[in-house]
Amino acid sequence: MEALYNFIPKEYLELKINYCRQQLDLLPVVRIYKHNSGDKINKRIIVGSHKYDPNFEKRKEYYRIWQQRDLLERELQLYLSIWDYHFKGEPDPDYMPMKAKRTIWVDTGKYSIMNKEYFDSLKNDANTKYPKPSNYPFNGIYYRSAAEREIAIFYSEMGIPFKYEPEIMLKGLIKPVYPDFVPYFREIDACKIHEHFGMKDYSDYLNSSKIRFSNYANAGLIQDLDILFTHDTGDTWFDPRYLSAKLNAAIYGTVCMSKQ
Repeated sequence: MEALYNFIPKEYLELKINYCRQQLDLLPVVRIYKHNSGDKINKRIIVGSHKYDPNFEKRKEYYRIWQQRDLLERELQLYLSIWDYHFKGEPDPDYMPMKAKRTIWVDTGKYSIMNKEYFDSLKNDANTKYPKPSNYPFNGIYYRSAAEREIAIFYSEMGIPFKYEPEIMLKGLIKPVYPDFVPYFREIDACKIHEHFGMKDYSDYLNSSKIRFSNYANAGLIQDLDILFTHDTGDTWFDPRYLSAKLNAAIYGTVCMSKQ
């Protein structure tokens, strides 16, 4: 939770708060009522002014909604507590959730919308071309550097689902690429591609970054909006505020472009 409390950007926090409120407004209010009847505990599902026996036909659906509301309410209280600690007043209502519909060209004449369906289709930790060291494990995955592990921890603590080195096809290439990270942001229903470069050899770094940027640009991705680049020198601690600023700009830019 350290990253969430200390490094979440103001605009992204506003978006999270407004997302929870929006989803709660869309869901019906469902309560689970328990009462004792002798030695037996009876339950009732209450939807609005109606009470239902837990064995009625739609019990599973309403129970799922109740769980969903409970989770959203808990998240909302967490985000509001962080907001009250760092800021004053109400979050800006302009930072409203939306479906961004960002696209990636995967072949000539064929593109995919980078939404949750696309994110779910990506296989996690799919790159088996190069062996990985065992020095940097986190949550069952071995990362290629200390900085990559720190980034994985950052995403996890921020509550941002991500895929590590998934296999992605890009227009103009005959082989897939394996970006370092693909995080998903439910508030805008969009993925971002995140490449992290360790600048151990500056000339190799420049050549590699130039090629990767060209491949992503050819697939229709816009730098700092759809594709993020971060860097470290290998002998310095990766500062999460660096990634936080990058993410905030990309999310804010997506919201602005979607309003046009």
